[in-house]
Amino acid sequence: MSKDTVQNGVVVSMDYKLTVDGEVLDSSDDAGPLQFLAGHDNIVPGLEREMIGMKIGDSKDVVVSPEDGYGEFDEEGFMDVPRSEFPSDMQIEEGVELNITDEDGENQFARVESITNESVRLDLNHPLAGAELHFNVTVVALREPTAEELDHGHVHEEGHNH
Repeated sequence: MSKDTVQNGVVVSMDYKLTVDGEVLDSSDDAGPLQFLAGHDNIVPGLEREMIGMKIGDSKDVVVSPEDGYGEFDEEGFMDVPRSEFPSDMQIEEGVELNITDEDGENQFARVESITNESVRLDLNHPLAGAELHFNVTVVALREPTAEELDHGHVHEEGHNH
């Protein structure tokens, strides 16, 4: 199998810029290229699908709809948690982002929506839920994954030990 195009099972390094509503929200300018293992749900599906077949040096503008990105905004995606369940020394204020663990032990993103004396209302929607994502991507490198990366389903950066 040739590894000169983006395809499942190839580690892709890409420069990217993410724009939502005309505002640049994220780019590789600061941290350098993003690496991901194609075909393993490492990036939003709509972007990955559009990148299949790209070669090193190829650039593309990709528009990703909410259902192929971070999902539609879910009006039901809120949870009220008794204030007593939060550590007493924890700073809780509106807009604070938390990582919580759900019933299945999965990590989940949550943002504090509102606070009363008795409870904290959490918004479980991803911050970009419902957003149309505009990516500009450039493939900068392609390589074979290590056996461990394939086994784990994601790229191992330097110093990564999971």
